[in-house]
Amino acid sequence: MQNRTYDKERVSFTLARLKKGGENFEVVISDVDKALAFRSGQDIKINEFVQSQTVFEDANRGLKSSEDKVKSVLGDSPAAKIIKDGELHLTADQRKKLMETRRNRIIEYIQQNSVDPKSNSPHPRQRIELAMDQVKVSVDYSENFETQTQKIIKSIRTIIPLSFDKVKMKITIPAKFAGSTYSALKNRYSSSMKKEEWQSDGGIYVELEIVGGAKNDIYSLINKLTNGEAEINE
Repeated sequence: MQNRTYDKERVSFTLARLKKGGENFEVVISDVDKALAFRSGQDIKINEFVQSQTVFEDANRGLKSSEDKVKSVLGDSPAAKIIKDGELHLTADQRKKLMETRRNRIIEYIQQNSVDPKSNSPHPRQRIELAMDQVKVSVDYSENFETQTQKIIKSIRTIIPLSFDKVKMKITIPAKFAGSTYSALKNRYSSSMKKEEWQSDGGIYVELEIVGGAKNDIYSLINKLTNGEAEINE
């Protein structure tokens, strides 16, 4: 027997819906961004983005699915299965916002991780946007980010040259700036640090292997922290 859990007045929800075994199963979503991140494989607790783990046959009408039916068709962790395998039913405004967010994230990734091989500098954001417009890129917020980004990179390379080669930077920092500058580099670029050697005079030598698009940021950071006294070689 189905139970009504809400008033008869219809309320609009953001839902995850899965049709399986001839049945309809729904879960009410409270945070769409986290639900999409969960679908893409990020480790997020389900309680962070659902109103509850109650499974409905029709959430707008307040019709709850029977526990026996949910168990027999979906097994354990039914809410997670509905969100991962089902469809998210979003409003037009939600879809527009998610598409804009995904498009911006892709542009930022390309700008931060690539350079124009002719100038060895990152492409301006507007140039990347225009290239995407020229090849008529279609952004799908539900597609895996890495997969979609690689498809777009392949498409816009017909318009603009892109290099994702790594750059090795060799940095010698004077003793009076060593502590603070090393901490800043470690905090922001720890995964890029390939070598670090403290010198007898208290200075430090660091080697970084970075994506080309980050090079200007590192030059700016180090020169700011050392008043331009650090030695930087590529």
